[in-house]
Amino acid sequence: MAFFIRLIVLALIIYLFYRLIRYIVDPKRKLDAALEAGNYYFLDDVKNVQKNFFIALRGVMFEGEKYLGTTEQSFEVVSIFVWVADPDQLQGFTKEDFHFLEKEILMNYPEAHISWKNPIERLMKQEEKNI
Repeated sequence: MAFFIRLIVLALIIYLFYRLIRYIVDPKRKLDAALEAGNYYFLDDVKNVQKNFFIALRGVMFEGEKYLGTTEQSFEVVSIFVWVADPDQLQGFTKEDFHFLEKEILMNYPEAHISWKNPIERLMKQEEKNI
């Protein structure tokens, strides 16, 4: 009987250790921590086109939707639509911040054309008019 109790306690300890490790390496937790700290974090499943990606930057959460299409050689993500959940949080953001986000997205999806949702789209189009 004592052997089974020890075995159950050992199994419980192993399970709790496993859950702790899973919690520490959980990407969603890292995204939430980056949001709270105001840091940059890119959460994406590159192999799954149907899953949206999330970017935390300076305490703001951006979400991107990927669209598969054809290139000259293969099927790739060719279009990405990015928006922010709460546009009021964009206060203080500059065009350079959005260029940084575009560069980070293009590192994973070099064939993609990035489209922004308003009000970011208006800011980025003002730049095109000024060129």
